[in-house]
Amino acid sequence: MRYWAAGLLLTVLLFGGGWLSSGAAPDVSRSVPGADPGQTGENAGQPAADADTLLRVWDGEQVVEMTMAEYLPGVVRGEMPAAFHQQALDAQAVAERTFIYYHMASGRKAAHPDADVCMDYCCNAYTSAQAAAEKWGDHAAEYEAKVQQAVRDTDGQVILYNGQPILAAFHSSSAGVTANSGDVWVSTLPYLHSVESPEGEDTVPNYYSVKEIPAAEFQQTFLAAYPEASFAGGPETWITGRVENASGRVESICIGGVTVEGTQVRSLFGLRSACFTAEAAADRVIFRVTGFGHGVGMSQYGANRLAQEGKSWQEILHWYYTGVTIAPYGG
Repeated sequence: MRYWAAGLLLTVLLFGGGWLSSGAAPDVSRSVPGADPGQTGENAGQPAADADTLLRVWDGEQVVEMTMAEYLPGVVRGEMPAAFHQQALDAQAVAERTFIYYHMASGRKAAHPDADVCMDYCCNAYTSAQAAAEKWGDHAAEYEAKVQQAVRDTDGQVILYNGQPILAAFHSSSAGVTANSGDVWVSTLPYLHSVESPEGEDTVPNYYSVKEIPAAEFQQTFLAAYPEASFAGGPETWITGRVENASGRVESICIGGVTVEGTQVRSLFGLRSACFTAEAAADRVIFRVTGFGHGVGMSQYGANRLAQEGKSWQEILHWYYTGVTIAPYGG
């Protein structure tokens, strides 16, 4: 059994979102590498199969030991709809496995200092087989088989950059274009560049959403975070200066005379993404939002669309993560 120790914290994560700025149709014929070095046995180190990788898992009450093969299905169940195409689920399994290895190398979290991972949103949306079966109903057997297959299909496979597991970020849906990591978080990572993504309102539930906030509540919430703001003028002066970044997300916006980042507005008002417009009236403020999630890395609905168009799980991962290889990770 393999037990993975802690290291130093590599990246500080903040949450952002996504929106469409390009009118061009996504190029779903974009070429990706055929075979990865690791898949042809050229990766250095001793590859670790899921059944041979031991994790210490905080279950909410105590630390238990589970192999990656036992733990990973619970993460795939919780993070991606099991109704999705098998190749999309396979891509999700690899992203999840990579995410786990990356954070294990980064160091254990304060929430569970004696465990590598947990079964809470602190780490991921882990879902037990029983809880998933209750949710899936008549599809339980079918969906569980797909989840287990996703883990088996990709046994031990990890997304690597310069031989190390990447921060395999993913989100629910973008609006035509994913976000550069530097537009959302503190650091710009070379493998998390903005790319086109093929999902749209015809394939994504609640692709467009509207959030209305009473004007008094809007002002109170913003003033609590930015007490220097002023709403002395009319509603037309409350929200101005909206600036988009290269992927069409809100880079900055001026509220009550204070310029803030779009990701901060998303967090403050609980928007589905940082891809929004804002309109103020005397009695309310209306946010119109596109997509769901921070927008960095793999779009899950985009991955499903690519799978439906015939892309393999390897091609999907190369689509969303730039310049990576996919290989068994030897540590």
